[in-house]
Amino acid sequence: MIFKSVEFSATLNDLEDLKKDMILQGNVTNITNFGAFVDIGVHQDGLIHISKLSERFVKDPNDIVSVGDTVTVRVLDVDVALKRISLGMTNLKCQC
Repeated sequence: MIFKSVEFSATLNDLEDLKKDMILQGNVTNITNFGAFVDIGVHQDGLIHISKLSERFVKDPNDIVSVGDTVTVRVLDVDVALKRISLGMTNLKCQC
């Protein structure tokens, strides 16, 4: 499997640096029945829930993404205390 590298932002180093609605690039690191995990460069992978992978219904996340894919994601929520990052691949126009 060949991984393409993503040039992560130099200003994003920790969970605290993430803000809701940020648009980022990342690499898919793992796929589960309920979504996909993406490395966005903050030492904690974020989760794209299966419902946020596409505008249309997704039965199997493997139909949309594969491990190693470079994807564009929106930060939906960050829970610093639980070290959870919620991401989405829908509605990617910047609302900044």
